[in-house]
Amino acid sequence: MRVETVVGTSRHDSLKTYRYLRIALVVLVVGLAASVVVEWLGTGPECLQVSISAYYYTPAQGMFVGALVAIGACLVILQGNTEWEDSLLNVAGMLAPVVAFVPTPYQENCYSAPVNADTQAANVANNIAALLVVAALGLAVAAVLGVRSRRPWTRLQRNGWLATVAAVSGTAALFHLDRSLFLDVGHYAAAVVMFGCIIVVVVLNALAYERVTHSRMDRNPYAVVAVLMVVLPLVMGGVHLAVGWEHVVLWVEATLILLFAVFWVVQTRELWGAGIRPAHAGPVDEGPTD
Repeated sequence: MRVETVVGTSRHDSLKTYRYLRIALVVLVVGLAASVVVEWLGTGPECLQVSISAYYYTPAQGMFVGALVAIGACLVILQGNTEWEDSLLNVAGMLAPVVAFVPTPYQENCYSAPVNADTQAANVANNIAALLVVAALGLAVAAVLGVRSRRPWTRLQRNGWLATVAAVSGTAALFHLDRSLFLDVGHYAAAVVMFGCIIVVVVLNALAYERVTHSRMDRNPYAVVAVLMVVLPLVMGGVHLAVGWEHVVLWVEATLILLFAVFWVVQTRELWGAGIRPAHAGPVDEGPTD
């Protein structure tokens, strides 16, 4: 009886930690949005940066970098419902700090207070070098844990580890051999792949939800979010091509981040009582009880 109580308590504490990590991720997104809005209000309604990433060169820099690094850590730590989902979340989480540490090229614009942009190259040199050390250490730890695990790696896990090693090695090579090119393309490449992974994760959840509930698409919250994630950026891109919308990137980024937060809230509510979606059962929806 005592053993059962301890095991039950341990599982409950682990589930609480899982819940709080999920809640923290949403709070971090809200914090990032609040920081951008505060900076915007401080400059007047006529001043908007061309992208959220451009707020790196404003007093919002600290929150922008800190929130993305913390969000990346949460995405890596949290376990996905399937191997594919877990792998995609890991990739997105690893790329979030790259998006934060490698800013878009500096453009003279308005801001509430001047921020020194001359140290950009030095900041990137230091931060990315440290990040590569952390990535190498993480890969080594993952390999050791995989070898020592009672359950051998699946083909997807093994190939995913090898692909990550190749990606980190390629990033390190470009970083050291052609720093100028790295500064020019690093942010955009990381951001596109990161958002792409997130969209695929939402699509996978839409398919899994339909499979276990047999819901129509209009009653499948994940499907609605997935469609909006694809359609809205395409519509905005079309408007940009038609009329030359200067802030199209800003609103595409804001839309995708908002929809990701909505997805995360929906998934957190569904998995509140289970942590991971059962493979052959309907979604668990116990509601937010402690």
